[in-house]
Amino acid sequence: MDASEREKRGRNAIIVGISGNAVLAIFNFIVGTLSGSTALIAESAHSFADILDSSIAFVGFKIGLKPPDTEHPYGYGRAESLTGLISVIFLIFIAYELLLDLYSKLLLGGALTPPNLTAALMALIGIVVNYTMTTYMARVGSEINSPAITSDAKHQRVDIFTCIAIFVAVIGSHLGLPILDPLVALFIVALVLRTAFEVARDNINNIIGKIPSEHLLQNIEAAALSVEGVSGTHSIKINYLGPYATVDIHIEVEPNLSIIEAHKISIQVEKRIISQVELVTIVNVHVCITGEKGVCFD
Repeated sequence: MDASEREKRGRNAIIVGISGNAVLAIFNFIVGTLSGSTALIAESAHSFADILDSSIAFVGFKIGLKPPDTEHPYGYGRAESLTGLISVIFLIFIAYELLLDLYSKLLLGGALTPPNLTAALMALIGIVVNYTMTTYMARVGSEINSPAITSDAKHQRVDIFTCIAIFVAVIGSHLGLPILDPLVALFIVALVLRTAFEVARDNINNIIGKIPSEHLLQNIEAAALSVEGVSGTHSIKINYLGPYATVDIHIEVEPNLSIIEAHKISIQVEKRIISQVELVTIVNVHVCITGEKGVCFD
């Protein structure tokens, strides 16, 4: 997938996320206020946080698309992870604000009244909208290898469960359990905090260079061994940069090859890995004599 196509698909996914959450935030707040649902108002704040998260993800995605330059020879891919960490700060702030309101209702004896049934209808609408939106964003994020969009979709998928909980709380309040509404709001806060932890963990792993899976390493090795003249590989190192990765690999060739022949094989290995492993954009190949892993020449 070329850069222009990746940018187009990523931009469309983020626009869907921002637009969908803007609509949900507005209607959740209006319906939550009119119906008296604390949980729905909490979900409105959560949707507003999603808008901020998607906006930050878009900034990181755009920066990550910048080509390499003299000061950043490997590009700007980790910018997506840095912006992902910024979104964690917003999530924690939203959770704190919601906890203050819940403190007054659950611990200070605030009034507990059953929300209007329109809150249940709004929750059902939220389930459908969030499921459609997050499924689309997660698929695009995976296909274009964007940690920012993937993290954003993972964060927003939580809204599906919060809407289900809100629906149950509203119905339960009308069955004589009005405390369910603020308890569900507390549940939403817990989900927000858990999401903040997961997004922080994933993006920190990205920044410190943790590879996404052992499968990636196996694919790189298989691509190198598929080149005629390569008898083995070792010392494979992957520098994971979010939407792409760079690779250092040592290949083993027969000792009777000339430097020119060995160089031709290394070029083929480089091209083969880049063509077969979509995530990889840069490959540095070191040629070594078969059976002599300490004897290499470039």
